[in-house]
Amino acid sequence: MNFHKEPHTFVGEVNIKVQNVEQSLSFYQEVIGFKVLDQTGKRATLTADGIHPLLSLEQPDDVTPKQPRTTGLYHFALLLPNRADLGRILEHFIKLNIQLGSSDHLVSEALYVSDPDGNGIEIYRDRSSSDWTWDGNQVVMGVDPIDARGILTEAEGQSWDGLPVGTVMGHIHLHVSDLKSTEEFYGKGLGFEVVSRFGSQALFISTGGYHHHIGLNTWNGIGAPRPAENSVGLNWYTLHFPTEEKRNTILSQLESIGATIQEQNGKLLTQDPSGNKIYLSL
Repeated sequence: MNFHKEPHTFVGEVNIKVQNVEQSLSFYQEVIGFKVLDQTGKRATLTADGIHPLLSLEQPDDVTPKQPRTTGLYHFALLLPNRADLGRILEHFIKLNIQLGSSDHLVSEALYVSDPDGNGIEIYRDRSSSDWTWDGNQVVMGVDPIDARGILTEAEGQSWDGLPVGTVMGHIHLHVSDLKSTEEFYGKGLGFEVVSRFGSQALFISTGGYHHHIGLNTWNGIGAPRPAENSVGLNWYTLHFPTEEKRNTILSQLESIGATIQEQNGKLLTQDPSGNKIYLSL
């Protein structure tokens, strides 16, 4: 499955703010299994394959703890190549006595943990897209218990050795202040399609028929405020477009709905109606 390559639009790198970059680095290396790609002062970029950045950490000046009931990050999601990889990291978490959640979403099997600052992390593997069930243009997803024993058996006794090389940023899930303006921004603006609705509280959107590249919810309350600039949480994330032509089309669509676009450090930056910042990359 190639839902995180051309011709699709997908999430590349996620940048989060943390209270103590050294403490976070220890967690993300020793518990999650990232490698450090680059580190400068209070910033660090992390990778699974030694080449592509997936997660970057930043410790703002006068940083404050994560604020509850605000917009921003619900979780970022690391997609592993296969079920055996999920089994190895599950066994690793068990050995470390890591507190975690889990869910069988029918399209995928997922584990959930939080970093030392409360930033949410999903680690999952996809079932083959041929096994997904569609009801019209809506993919059927669930929140069933995982078969933990079966997942561990898949690991075949192989020891955990960090995130496998084929790990990608599978999706990002965000808290937003309302779904109407959010759906217009991500649909009419960024060109995503709604593939699942969770009542009136959440949307799941993608390109190319993936179960979701982005999740959006109002679980922190309709009208939830934006967090303070220096608080722990999401700083920005990148969306990768397959071609310059496709990105130019998206820029025109964003302008047509009144979204702001600015150039920052040679990159194009926009933000959704809830203040979540997005770099538009190739």
